[in-house]
Formats: sequence, C-alpha cells, structure tokens
Amino acid sequence: MISQTFALRKLEAFCYRYPLSTPVVTSFGRMLNRPAVFVRVEDHDGHIGWGEVWANFPSTGAEHRARLVNEVLAPALTGFAASEPADIFEHLTQVTSVLALQSGEPGPFAQAIAGIDLAVWDLFARRCGTALWKLLGGARSRIKVYGSGINPMGSRQMAEAALSRGHRALKLKVGFDLKNDCANLGSLRQLVGDGMLAADANQAWSTQQALEVAPHLSRFGLAWLEEPIRADRSWQEWQTLHMGTEIPLAAGENIASRAGFQQVVSDDVLRVVQPDIAKWGGFSVCSGIARDILKSGKIFCPHFLGGGIGLLASAHLLAGVGGDGWLEVDSNDNPLRDLFCGPILNIADGMVTLDNDPGLGIEPDLASIEQYRTA
Repeated sequence: MISQTFALRKLEAFCYRYPLSTPVVTSFGRMLNRPAVFVRVEDHDGHIGWGEVWANFPSTGAEHRARLVNEVLAPALTGFAASEPADIFEHLTQVTSVLALQSGEPGPFAQAIAGIDLAVWDLFARRCGTALWKLLGGARSRIKVYGSGINPMGSRQMAEAALSRGHRALKLKVGFDLKNDCANLGSLRQLVGDGMLAADANQAWSTQQALEVAPHLSRFGLAWLEEPIRADRSWQEWQTLHMGTEIPLAAGENIASRAGFQQVVSDDVLRVVQPDIAKWGGFSVCSGIARDILKSGKIFCPHFLGGGIGLLASAHLLAGVGGDGWLEVDSNDNPLRDLFCGPILNIADGMVTLDNDPGLGIEPDLASIEQYRTA
C-alpha cells in the first residue's frame, strides 16, 4: 500500500429516488422506487472520490442515511489526517460506536461509513494515479456478470430483456407460490440453456420449509439458492439445511461482522459468499474478507442492488481480488444505476471489462438526475 498522508476537506451525501413503473417484488415486501445515496469526498489537494451507501430499506431510510453522513459523520472527520483509507474507516467506526449503540442504529451507521469508505478508496486510487481494481491487486479487468432482480411476475420477459443486453447468467426471485416458482425457473432454464441460473428466496422460509422446497428446485441445476432461511438463524440450522439439500447455498449480504464471515469461511455450509461493500465494511474490511473467501475454496460474488457508483465499486473489488465469481447487475430499469456505472453497461457475452482510468474511472454528473433528488 502506498502511504500518502491526506485529510478530507469536504464530505457530502446526496439522496435520490427513481420511481419504478413495475415494483421490485421480494418475499418480504415491494420496492416502489430505487433509492441511491451517493457520497462525494474531497481532500485538501483537490482530489475527489465517489461512493454509495446501501439504502434500500426501510422506504424512508435513504434520506436518513444521507443526513447521518452530512450531519454526524462529516463533522467527525474535521482535522483528521490519514495515511491510508482504512484509517478513516476505523476512525469513524470508533468515534460513532457509542452513538450507534445509544440510538439503536448500528446498521445505518455501518452503511453510511461503508459508503464513505468506498469514496475514500476512489480518492486514494486517484491520488495514486491508478485504477482502483489494480490498486486492490487485480491482474485482469474482465469479470463475469449476471442479471438479478427478476420478479416472479413477468419473469420470462425480464429474462429475455437481460439476455438481449448481453447477459448469459440469471437469478430469479423465489419464495412465493412453489408451483409458480418452479414454472418460472423452468422457463428461465429454457432461456439460458447451460448458462448459470440461481434463485434468491430473500429469507422466505423456515428451515423445515426450505428442506421441503429444495427437492422441487434441484432439478433446475441451480448454481446456488440464496438466503432460503433468515440470515440470523442459528448456524446449526444452516448446517442442517446444507446437509439436507444438494443445491449449493449462498448468503452474505446480511452478515455484518468479521466474526460472522470467519464462521462462514471456516465451514462448508455456504458455497457462495456475498458481502455487500456498501452495506458493511467497505473496501477496507471486505477486500480482506473476499480474499479469505477465495482462500477457503468458496466463490466470492459481491452483492449489490442500488445505484451505479456502488455497482461499479463492487466490480472493482471483484476484479481486484479475482476468483471465478459473478457481479450482480439488477435487471430493473434504473437511470441512477445506468448513468453512473461506466463500463458495466457494456455487457458482452456475459462479461464486462473495467477501464484503466484512475480510481473508479467515472466523473458523475449529478445535474443529470436532479429531478430525482430528495435530500
């Protein structure tokens, strides 16, 4: 790591919402719009970096997280100098730990800090004059992607549209009516052929229900079944499910501790592990976790559903650490994603190629989405 002492002069968050004509449906609720909280940092030398805070739920959560950044976390960085991005991550985590506990909001604080961390790493890579994926140790810029967020209604049409954009791998939302889930999976398997097909239950079932459903899903050759049970169920229940199904299991977006991921990599329960760098840990923590995932023989697939900056950051992490995983790309309409994800729009035969420009390689034009700004 190149050591360059720097201090932030300005930290600011911007909140947006894009209304959806067709809601995104999960087993636990509907999303009527796509929010995005973008973070901009600037140091005293004039270098700029961009990040994004996870803000999908609750429905009013995005504006709250933007205010946490602007009113609580920005003042906490006044006068703080860092030699590397992780210094800022650890500083913010430490100075707000009591407040996060007192307010009962460790999640929103962790998410806001993660988004700041992404921006600081972008800035740091620009200071170094190198692409972020290279700074993270990447040797190749080309990564695999898959079309995500495919609804239980109209799934075939969404899948066809994703394939027409260059996707060769898909993931379907399940956890609803079993007959309909199976019909949708059969239709998508027909469309994608031998390509990768996965299913996401979004924590829909109890362990017993998952054990009963899994045999019906196994005939579709799923690459993984994501969060079939609640992420906070006992590890013994996850082990029981692992032993009771032949479908590889996936989780990680709702794990928010080093200890939680250490348990995952030390056991064979999960085949696919999916940390979300905008939700917890940022690059500072999750880059090391991603390498641990690969060392354990598992597949690292970064989780992300939001705007384009967080998606692009997730792509840089995947290219930076390597492995044979896929980048999650939401299939739903969203200009807050498309205008700011750079080369991720250019999917060819199921893959994208990152640029060599410094940092994340984009200069967001926020004026282009001013009509969607809420805070």
